[in-house]
Amino acid sequence: MPEHTATTQLSSPDATCDFAQAMAPLLHAGDVLLLSGGVGAGKTHFARCLIQALLPAPEDVPSPTYTLVQTYPGKTAEIWHADLYRLNDPFELVELGLTEAFSDAICLIEWPDRLADMTPDNALSLAFDPGEEDDQRLLRLTWSDANWDERVKGLCHD
Repeated sequence: MPEHTATTQLSSPDATCDFAQAMAPLLHAGDVLLLSGGVGAGKTHFARCLIQALLPAPEDVPSPTYTLVQTYPGKTAEIWHADLYRLNDPFELVELGLTEAFSDAICLIEWPDRLADMTPDNALSLAFDPGEEDDQRLLRLTWSDANWDERVKGLCHD
């Protein structure tokens, strides 16, 4: 499948949150978002804003750095937020049930390189890179599944 890319500038943490909130209504069960970027790049901030937008009522959204996975009852599907930074073995994902969640939940995966060959083919990759100013980010979306074509349109400006 051919790979598609779209980019956008996020001028501040608020702009990152706005982008996540705009993306939230476009997501449904079986969607996997792969969030990459260095420590402090904005992955967890984006995930928190997205999760809050998907919840029926506001609740605390802690980072899953130590628990590996946090789950939430979303409005339309269960939400799984995984931080794989401390993952020792990709097969732990099977034990946690994450690979099953790929097909019936909305999954947000930080440090997706730890998935190795378990990365879903239909995933949307979001790479957060530093911008020119401290709070700015360049966000690059990459996908090969045509199901993302229409949903990504309008979110990014190449």
